[in-house]
Amino acid sequence: MNPSFFIAGTRLEAPPLAPGLYVVATPIGNLRDITIRALETLAAASAVLCEDTRMSARLLDHYGIKTRRVALHEHNERAKADDIVGRVAAGEALALISDAGTPLLSDPGFPLIRALAAAGLPVFGVPGASALLSALVVAGLPTDAFAFHGFLPPKAGARTTALRALKVSRETLVFYESPRRLADTLAGMAEVLGGERHAAVALELTKRFERVQRGTLAELAASFAEGDTKGEAVIVVAGAAEPAAPAAADWQAALHAAMAEQPLRAAVDAVSAQFGLKRKEVYDAALARKQAD
Repeated sequence: MNPSFFIAGTRLEAPPLAPGLYVVATPIGNLRDITIRALETLAAASAVLCEDTRMSARLLDHYGIKTRRVALHEHNERAKADDIVGRVAAGEALALISDAGTPLLSDPGFPLIRALAAAGLPVFGVPGASALLSALVVAGLPTDAFAFHGFLPPKAGARTTALRALKVSRETLVFYESPRRLADTLAGMAEVLGGERHAAVALELTKRFERVQRGTLAELAASFAEGDTKGEAVIVVAGAAEPAAPAAADWQAALHAAMAEQPLRAAVDAVSAQFGLKRKEVYDAALARKQAD
C-alpha cells in the first residue's frame, strides 16, 4: 500500500518524494494549521525526525501517518548528523519536525542543516505555522523590519546584558519566553528598554484560550507580576524611537567654535560625529560660513 494520510476520515495517497531532508513546519496548537504538502511529506518520508516522538505522535496519529519516528533533539543531533547525511546521500527522503511550529527557530536542527549543506545535499523547506510570525502580525507594532532573538538568558544579569545590547535597535524585537519567567523578563525589559516602550504579549496562540495583551512594558510588567501564566509566550517589543534631530542653531554654533580652533576638515569631522549629522551637510555649512567671513 502506498504511503497515505487521512483528512476527515478520507484516505489520501502521498506522492513520492525526491531525495533530501524536508524541514516541515507543524501546528503550534491547532492541529488544523497543517498544510496538505506537510501531510504528504510526513507520510511519504522514509522517517520523521522528531524533537520528541511522544509529542509528535499526537499530530501524526491524528492524520493517520504511520511513518517511522526517530528522536532528534539538542542532546543527540550532532552525534546523529553523519548518519542522516549518509542516508540522504544514499537517496532517502527524510522529514524534520520540532514539537511545534517551524524547526530551527529556537528548536534543534541547525547542526544537521549545516552538515547537509556542507555535503552539498538537498534541503527543502515546507513552510507553515510559526509562533514568531503569528505573534508579530497581531501585535500591532511595525512589521517592516524586525529581529527575532529567541529566548533571553534565564539569569537576571545575563538577561540585562542582552537587553542593553538591544536598547537602541530600531527594528521591532521578538522574543520567546516560558510562562514561569514571563513576569521577570517583562520587568527586566521595562527597566532596561524603558517602561514607556510599547509591546505585546501573545499567549496560547491558535489554541482555545489564545490572547494578546498590548500596552507599555511598564503596564505589561505590572499585569503579569502576579498570578500564574499558562503556555509559551511570545513577546513583541517596539524598536527604539528615532532620536530627535539636533537643533540647527546648536550644531552650527558648535561648528563656528570648532572652525575657530581647527582646520575646516577637522572641525567638520568633529561636529558631524558629535551631533550624528551627515558630513556633507556640515561641510556645506562650513564652506558657506568660511565664504561669508
